[in-house]
Amino acid sequence: MILHVDMDAFYASVEERDRPELVGQPVIVGGTPEGRGVVAAANYVARQYGIHSAMPAVTARRLCPQAICLPPRMRYYAEVSKQIQEIFQRFTPIIEPLSLDEAFLDVSGSEALFGSAAVIGRRIKAEIRRELRLVAEAT
Repeated sequence: MILHVDMDAFYASVEERDRPELVGQPVIVGGTPEGRGVVAAANYVARQYGIHSAMPAVTARRLCPQAICLPPRMRYYAEVSKQIQEIFQRFTPIIEPLSLDEAFLDVSGSEALFGSAAVIGRRIKAEIRRELRLVAEAT
């Protein structure tokens, strides 16, 4: 059985976790509206304004002038991604990362130890939430 794990609005969620004053505000991580660049991530508040990944930053600013635009901290996000990968390793060594915030996990050989794929997915989500204070989807 293969699980797909995807972090919710990863870069923006990491920023909200580290800076609680951002919670409830529209947060965009990516290029600045004053320069060239695109939205790398938008939290769910920003998405309510129609902002999405890969959108030009100037368009995002036009849709939501009050948005908080943050530069990406890729090295830091990579460190957080490693922490997520360490949680995956507890359940299976067979991991195919797609990006910093998304991976496929082959849990076929893990079901005897941990339960069904659905149970493993719920456990992974719970451990990520408890240890890293981030939200993941596992399907």
